[in-house]
Amino acid sequence: MSNATLSPLPSADHEVAARLREALLAASFTADGLLDLLGAPAYAALARSETVPALRATRGDTPLETLVRLFLLQQPVPHARVEGVLPVHACVAGGWLTRVGDAGGDLAATVDVRPYGGPDGEDWFIVSDLGCAVGGAGGIGNRDEGVVLGVGGASTTLAGITVRTPVASALDLGTGSGIQALHASRHATRVTATDLNPRALHITALTLALSGAPAADLREGSLFEPVRDDESYDLIVSNPPFVISPGARLTYRDGGMGGDDLCRSLVQGAGERLNEGGFAQFLANWQHVEGEDWQDRIRSWVPRGCDAWIVQREVQDVTQYAELWLRDAGDHRGDPAEYQARYDAWLDEFEARKVKAVGFGWITLRRTSAAEPVITAEEWPHPVEQPLGDTVRAHFERLDYLRGHDDAALLAGHFRLAGEIVQEQVGLPGAEDPEHVVLRQNRGMRRATKVDTVGAGFAGVCDGTLSAGRILDAIAQLVGEDPVLLRDRTPAQIRLLVEQGFLEPAPR
Repeated sequence: MSNATLSPLPSADHEVAARLREALLAASFTADGLLDLLGAPAYAALARSETVPALRATRGDTPLETLVRLFLLQQPVPHARVEGVLPVHACVAGGWLTRVGDAGGDLAATVDVRPYGGPDGEDWFIVSDLGCAVGGAGGIGNRDEGVVLGVGGASTTLAGITVRTPVASALDLGTGSGIQALHASRHATRVTATDLNPRALHITALTLALSGAPAADLREGSLFEPVRDDESYDLIVSNPPFVISPGARLTYRDGGMGGDDLCRSLVQGAGERLNEGGFAQFLANWQHVEGEDWQDRIRSWVPRGCDAWIVQREVQDVTQYAELWLRDAGDHRGDPAEYQARYDAWLDEFEARKVKAVGFGWITLRRTSAAEPVITAEEWPHPVEQPLGDTVRAHFERLDYLRGHDDAALLAGHFRLAGEIVQEQVGLPGAEDPEHVVLRQNRGMRRATKVDTVGAGFAGVCDGTLSAGRILDAIAQLVGEDPVLLRDRTPAQIRLLVEQGFLEPAPR
């Protein structure tokens, strides 16, 4: 299908957007207001694209109920009800509302407008195509390849892991409905947003205007094509069309390159676009190929001059993966023969590439002048605490510390135990000594790591007062071990505890 089959979009006129925003806020059409009106179950159901509970909760005629029916449930609402809530003439003239029915007595929204709470309590609004506010699980892809989706789990994941330090310039590649550009507008002086789909760029302009955010520099094109050769950025973010599929059927999710080449191209191209110390952060899918270590595959993507932290969050075998994205497009609801043919095509593609599974995760790059950049690739499918931006930034700061301290400097250093670390001892009931000791984080990545009794004792007394070497000397005296040998074998364990965030260098 072509974009011509989609409904016309509102004008990005800032004056009309400002009047509409004022009216929405006056009626408490906000994330908090919705939660109060709908209740937690109906609010959560709406996030899953299930509308029945919200329809039942909005049978009254308050201004907020009117707006929920209009913009979230896409129900026609009588003109008289809307007139007291919104500047109807301006909204119709600006294309936010359209008249429906024989007599034109009802009004309907032309786009989905969804309240979204910013990280510091900002009242934002994410604009998307009708019926496309949440992911693609409702079979959205069947309607039109040019649709623009709203906020899904991937969008919020990327927003949560992004490093939020003040920067001069930020680049959002494949902006979609503009959520990453909106977040970046809080801490970047200049925001550039690109997308292959011109409709997405227009919707991003609407999202920013309706949220009261500064306008972004919007550019049409694929990946880094719209970026000039002389441009570089302090932050690059992208939730790209990372789905590994046979062909480029759906613009919002299928990259159109073979296998995981789109994600590889994105990562490899970011290095030369980053300023020194700048971050590039992506969501990505990658192939698990027979006879190849997935970590080696992703490591090969990292551009020269960049540290990298790669976290694999999930792995699906090729059948699970194909079924997930066939359902996403609604193919399971159509002709069974066509569904089977598409499923076959997907498995043929994987078989030809010797792909046995697909990984999903996060990739963070940081431009560095260090002689030997560090690439960390790990699997961490366990729950984490969002937002993680500060955790990501701290990971690279600790990396700099460790890179600049050899073992002698490490032993001369002072450390303190990070916040909310607990110790667990595991062993048989009644045993005199535990089989092993585990340190566990209750914040950030929520890691757990095994330590020996020396490691546990060392971590337990780290309060920044004594140097690591003096602590080890005291432990050696307590356990009757040669302090020289203990100093020799312990730095590796200290490095691991620092690298994983259990210990923090203490300022002197």
